[in-house]
Amino acid sequence: MSHRPFPARRSVLRGSLAASAGLALPPALGSAPALALSGRPRAGWGVQTGDVTRDSGLVWVRSDRPARMIVETSATESFRSPRRWHGPLLGAKTDFTGTTQLHGLPSGEQIHYRVLLADPDDPRRTGEPVTGTFRTASAKRREGVRFVWSGDIAGQGWGINPDLGGYRIYDAMAALDPDFFLCSGDNVYADGPISPTVALPDGSTWRNVTTEEKSKVAETLAEFRGNFRYNLLDDNLKRFNAQVPSIVQWDDHEVVNNWYPGEILTDARYTEKSVDVLAARARQAFSEYFPISTLRRPEGRVYRVVRHGPLLDVFVLDMRTYRNANSANNQPADAEGVLGAEQLAWLKRELASSRAVWKVIASDMPLGLVVPDSGDGRPDYEAVAQADPGAPLGRELQIAELLRFVKHRRITGTVWLTADVHHTSAQHYQPSRAAFADFEPFWEFVSGPLNAGAFPASALDGTFGPERVFVKAPTASNVSPAGGYQFFGEVDIDGGSAELTVRLREADGTVLFTQVLRPGRVGQ
Repeated sequence: MSHRPFPARRSVLRGSLAASAGLALPPALGSAPALALSGRPRAGWGVQTGDVTRDSGLVWVRSDRPARMIVETSATESFRSPRRWHGPLLGAKTDFTGTTQLHGLPSGEQIHYRVLLADPDDPRRTGEPVTGTFRTASAKRREGVRFVWSGDIAGQGWGINPDLGGYRIYDAMAALDPDFFLCSGDNVYADGPISPTVALPDGSTWRNVTTEEKSKVAETLAEFRGNFRYNLLDDNLKRFNAQVPSIVQWDDHEVVNNWYPGEILTDARYTEKSVDVLAARARQAFSEYFPISTLRRPEGRVYRVVRHGPLLDVFVLDMRTYRNANSANNQPADAEGVLGAEQLAWLKRELASSRAVWKVIASDMPLGLVVPDSGDGRPDYEAVAQADPGAPLGRELQIAELLRFVKHRRITGTVWLTADVHHTSAQHYQPSRAAFADFEPFWEFVSGPLNAGAFPASALDGTFGPERVFVKAPTASNVSPAGGYQFFGEVDIDGGSAELTVRLREADGTVLFTQVLRPGRVGQ
């Protein structure tokens, strides 16, 4: 295959770890920084990069006190003649986090960077640099693209377990040397407290790293921020973040299970019952803890397209912010749907204008898998499907409109990637099997969780004619990560043939299923 090797990245990562190891971390790493600290600013939560394109990217850091963020970039890890970027002043308003936008970068190159935190009152006083690396997308088709995807982190009370070495799945993903990581949502479980220990069915005990903010459901802004900080206590994730840029979307558990705008909670654990209030606080914390390009704009939206050269555009959806209320989902007309009218119009427009060979639609929920929402005793549905295999109803109407648009505008190369359901599977959608047939065949691949409870395979809804070609899932519900069933997916686009290969992998990297898709082909 024609994907370029970048052997320098491994040595860069070792340098990053060495720099990080030299930091004296603040005593309460999971808590807000104390403002009366001696010494120099420290970045104990590592670094991240996000939404990297051919000539730009975002760099993120968190300080343990007020500090000025400075980023230096170089073509080599020696940092000879570095280019300097002056970032924001980090303070309490953003929980001491900050993001700096890099632009005018060379395409298809390894970028080495280091983040310095300077004392606002004395810029000469800087903390130990924290280093990282990323590749910009190539303008040349022949270079190829490789990325990984998954979702669902620290769910159902399964947090960072030191006995298992923490989130080891990130090491397996990093070993593939991907160009980026697509996180399909549920980056945190703000509604899922983590206790010090959990009894396992075999009589053993699961141990968790715990923090004050993870001891209850998140309601305040400080508690939401603490949920996002929690995962950064894991060394595997911090190493991964220093090596692999991310494209991040959100789903329900960044706020509360199965939420929708306007919802009023009946959950006795919450004193704040308005989901809109909780979502606003969660959104602020989400924007502070991930480097996302569109959240820096005035409209602050999560949905966006990240262009990764001539082979790939990634269309990141937001199936939370604009959806209608969860219901029986069988209404004969539904203009709002799961995307909202404005986002649907945006998606059509961007798909039609895309010139990339492959158009990955990053969906935070699956299309044809039935995801019930029966917490209040009603037979409501959380995703698109509603277990009726007939003509489209409810939210299915909006997806039918999109699929029809893709067919009639002759848009090729669409592939759907998702997580959410805590197992891994591959579905092929075929008009000849469907109640609604005005679309071209396409594939949907599911992978996850990263570190959460695993669940049995979801039922299929026949409206769009899905056939489950592969699935691996437990037969019991909420199987701990110690019991296996943790998954991620890999997408590898060859620079010569432009073939797209999907591999569904287990937590140790073992390949479970492989599907090769050819560019421009219909019905494959």
